[in-house]
Amino acid sequence: MQIRSLAHRRFRHLAPLSLAIASLAGAGIASAGVFGSDSLGMSSFNPLARVIPGPEVRWQSTMSAFAAADREHAPYNEGVIFVGSSTIRLWSHLSQDFRQHPVINRGFGGSTMADTQYFARQLVLQYKPRQVLVYAGDNDLAEGRSPQQVLESFRGFVDTVRKELPETRISYISIKPSPLRAALLPKIRETNTLLSAYVQTVPNAAYIDIFTPMLDASGTPRGELFGPDRLHMNDAGYALWTSVISAYVQPVPGYGSQPANPLAAEAAQPALQAVGSSPASTAAGAPVVRPPLNVMRAVYRP
Repeated sequence: MQIRSLAHRRFRHLAPLSLAIASLAGAGIASAGVFGSDSLGMSSFNPLARVIPGPEVRWQSTMSAFAAADREHAPYNEGVIFVGSSTIRLWSHLSQDFRQHPVINRGFGGSTMADTQYFARQLVLQYKPRQVLVYAGDNDLAEGRSPQQVLESFRGFVDTVRKELPETRISYISIKPSPLRAALLPKIRETNTLLSAYVQTVPNAAYIDIFTPMLDASGTPRGELFGPDRLHMNDAGYALWTSVISAYVQPVPGYGSQPANPLAAEAAQPALQAVGSSPASTAAGAPVVRPPLNVMRAVYRP
């Protein structure tokens, strides 16, 4: 009798907790359907499925790595931030290509424009940059989102940045035409058109067209600009990007006043001409040069 009484009392203490969990799970079922899932891919039966946002879990280690890098080397205030998906993340020589500017690379591979919007505070706002350049959107399309949804995510990103940093210049780099995603070219063109039109309505903003120079005369993606996976660029692709984007990167007063190495500038000419471009100039009129391509470095970086 005494044992039964003790068990009964313990059950009475556990019952409210069980009912609370059941009610939370029931609410998830009612809102998402029995077989629905949230952004974490968790069953709606799980009461935590509606509590923890998906991006927070998916990108937790990446954001922690960015924070650790900031603690080790404090970023330059009022600098230039490149943010976006793997095309930015794999730009390992970004600081060298734009060495006349205090650049920060905040690319995270596999991310979408929606992810970039979600993490705008961690990726952009905390650094208070003079300029932010965004490359994202092709992963959204590959995952099935529409061009209009990509536009809405970018619009949300712009609103978030401008609310706290009204003077920061925002530049959108158009979605590139990767050979692997040739089937998405119609949607890529539509998305680029929507974003170009939108950026024209935004003060202190620019749309950077890298899509057009990455096509050959027949309108096909130029395979020589890409690595073996036909999705990410090789050094020739990044050289083209540098030559196009340099004209849009605003100089930061007092930074990078040292003249570029004239020998490097001379050596860089053939490499730039090889991709059908010429050295661009910054707003200050100084030529932006890039070291000659290293053949061993031109292989795809995983």
